[in-house]
Amino acid sequence: MQDAQLLLIDDEQAILHMLTAILRKEHFTSIDTATTAEQALALCRTKRYDLIFLDVMLPDRNGFEICPFIRETTDAPIFFLTARSSDLDKLSGFALGADDYITKPFNPLEVVARVKAHLRRHTASTNHSNQAVYQFGHIQLDPASGEVAVRGKPVVLPAMVYQLLLFFCKHPNQLFSKSQLYEKVWGDLYFGEDNTVMVHIRKLREKIEEDPSNPQFIVTVRGLGYKFVPQGGSHERA
Repeated sequence: MQDAQLLLIDDEQAILHMLTAILRKEHFTSIDTATTAEQALALCRTKRYDLIFLDVMLPDRNGFEICPFIRETTDAPIFFLTARSSDLDKLSGFALGADDYITKPFNPLEVVARVKAHLRRHTASTNHSNQAVYQFGHIQLDPASGEVAVRGKPVVLPAMVYQLLLFFCKHPNQLFSKSQLYEKVWGDLYFGEDNTVMVHIRKLREKIEEDPSNPQFIVTVRGLGYKFVPQGGSHERA
């Protein structure tokens, strides 16, 4: 995991130096930095990254603005790193494809813990070549390659949206509350993070449902939570 390639995007040199020092202390040695949106996009087009820190307030373009373009090039976890801590900002970040949202000032130990947790999940989802391929109606998910297809066409999912779909595929027809989903998929204790779960459910529905406003696969059980209901038959195949 410490061989992971990381990209830090922030126009504050002090933040870049601090994050680099923290991560190198934890034996992450492959770290690139960018101070502008254009530098970041150029790096993402030419290199593969395993995790990306993205500041919102960049001098040339807004981090919210470039996140979808970065997401087109990678399914790696993206962490927004910003002083903007309102619920609206967090919802905007998750909706645009981010996987975590860290507000300044931050606890360095917490940042490292989140990095390691996301990298473990992301690596686990792509490195199990002996796992079955999940096929539910027009949805296919291959854990070995980390690829998802909807109606036969490849679909790129942000890391945590992918993890959510993978969890549902492993547990069809089972009801989960928001707190259970948060703790099982995100791996953190639940502290009323309703927005995180709801935004990722909405993003997943937009990717796999014919009509996201009238979902057939991921259904809401009012007052209880969510359930993945296979359509058109379901199976796993080796």
